Amino acid sequence: MNARGKRALIAGGGIAGTAAALALARTGWQVTVFEAAPAQGEVGAGLQMSPNAARVLRWLGVLDTVAAAAFRPEAALLRDGHAGRVIYRTALGPAAEARWGAPYLHVHRADLLAALSRAATAAGVETRFGTRVEGYVVRPEGAALRLVGGGSEAGDLVVGADGIRSALRSQINGPEAPDFAGQVAWRGTVPAERLRSDLIEPAATVWAGAGRHLVTYYLRGGRSVNFVAVEERADWTAEGWSAPGDPDELRRGFAGWHERVTQLLDQVDATFLWGLFTRPEQVRWTDGPVVLIGDAAHPMLPFMAQGAAMALEDVAVLANALADNSEIPAVLLAHEERRWPRVTRVQHRSRANGRLFHQRSGLGRLGQWSLIGAVSRLAPGLAASQLDWLYGYDATGTA
Repeated sequence: MNARGKRALIAGGGIAGTAAALALARTGWQVTVFEAAPAQGEVGAGLQMSPNAARVLRWLGVLDTVAAAAFRPEAALLRDGHAGRVIYRTALGPAAEARWGAPYLHVHRADLLAALSRAATAAGVETRFGTRVEGYVVRPEGAALRLVGGGSEAGDLVVGADGIRSALRSQINGPEAPDFAGQVAWRGTVPAERLRSDLIEPAATVWAGAGRHLVTYYLRGGRSVNFVAVEERADWTAEGWSAPGDPDELRRGFAGWHERVTQLLDQVDATFLWGLFTRPEQVRWTDGPVVLIGDAAHPMLPFMAQGAAMALEDVAVLANALADNSEIPAVLLAHEERRWPRVTRVQHRSRANGRLFHQRSGLGRLGQWSLIGAVSRLAPGLAASQLDWLYGYDATGTA
């Protein structure tokens, strides 16, 4: 299929949608992105770009820009939230690049989105802010997006990158009731200059404890510290990641934890509270010339730090598939069949990590933590190899 003269319509101008727009524009598509927000802003907090994601950023031509604004961690650590002892360690930094062929980066979401947006604009992508999509119509010659407030836009391909509350997903699969995962997360950042210099390690650190955990890592070359604090709860109503949170409530949730945790949280002035939800896995991602990617297709819990990475992988696989000579609906079905096993595996591993981090039984913690700790100390190569399937994956087909 020759993409010249073909038009792609993308619902959603976040990371998945903007990356898809860039990838398609560079292969000859005329691309328009419809984004509900009135403008691009300093929204969100930190993201972990593991080597499988960094490889896609390199393929998109933005890795150097993103890396210049990011932080390169030396290791990934699992620590006891109370005692502080290291349970598990995997080397990152140069070791990650040598093993998996791309760097491991910590990046602010706004910096990643800005790099993608600048490159997409340079490639000819049009972005219409303040334009919300409510659905689509499949036509013999393609599809049209229906816009809130009236009007529609026609194209040859429609990409649904409109997130966990995707209007396109609801149309493809029917109404779905999200299932509360029994957990909420506080997210935010703290200026590093407020903290003593040795408080936060140059690592992606998970502080684990009964029913809760905290993740800490640097952003923006070490000038900012990102935190994600997760607590199990019985009730929650709002799905999303932007509800204002109470810093004092956050501090109470981790009172009595290791001093590195409590001293960091003492400096939190503002935070967002994020209810964690799951959605059915057995859903369709396609309808003729319409396809879902990223959270619209496969939302996942954040305990593998792979949500954005899976969206970027989707983009590379989809764009390369559309570059062949097949009809669009057939390409989209093949894309779904290829991606579904991998993202489902990541979803399942994410849930398993949540159980590991939040183990309530003292004997359970002793058994599980002792085993993974012994492997990481005595056979670090074996421990790292357990991530080869994830970090070593090449969605771009260039390896």
